[in-house]
Amino acid sequence: MNNPIRPIVAALLLGLAACNSQPAAEPPLAGARLGGPFTLTDQNGRQVSDTAFAGKYRMVYFGYTFCPDVCPTSLQHLMKGLKTFTADAPDRAAKVQPIFITIDPARDTPAVMKQYVAAFDPRLIGLTGSEAQIAEVAKRYGVFFQRAENAGSSDYLMDHMSQAILFDPDGKPLALLPQEQDGAAIAAELAKWVQ
Repeated sequence: MNNPIRPIVAALLLGLAACNSQPAAEPPLAGARLGGPFTLTDQNGRQVSDTAFAGKYRMVYFGYTFCPDVCPTSLQHLMKGLKTFTADAPDRAAKVQPIFITIDPARDTPAVMKQYVAAFDPRLIGLTGSEAQIAEVAKRYGVFFQRAENAGSSDYLMDHMSQAILFDPDGKPLALLPQEQDGAAIAAELAKWVQ
């Protein structure tokens, strides 16, 4: 004989489960005015616009190839995180495009960028352009940088913000990626936002 209380208990349990479930978290950068259109030159000397990445999640990092420590370490963490995410979720990871945009276009020619990005991951795209183009793109992406002169030398460093931003397939900002942490932290953040 069927117990008439079972369906009622099941319905109550489902109702409680629905009440306790967390709504999908809103991305931390939702509504931020970051990103926008650009046309730059990739490591192969081809003109590339932001529309080439439509439909892809974009990991965007600004830096420069002559950076002595922060940029290579950040890129290493980002690419290691993407590799880990690829191993865990290959279909979702295929939707992610890593992009490195130079803040030092005077030295970071396409040929220099080609050699540099190849050292990290074949998926990494390196973008350069004129000083005016880079300044405009950096402004749109909320990245501060300036040349730090070295008195008595022609060598120089670039002072800059070190941040990696994840954008959704429509080019809207989702979250900052913790590039100062290891690859596991990057992979976890990608798993959280890339659908």
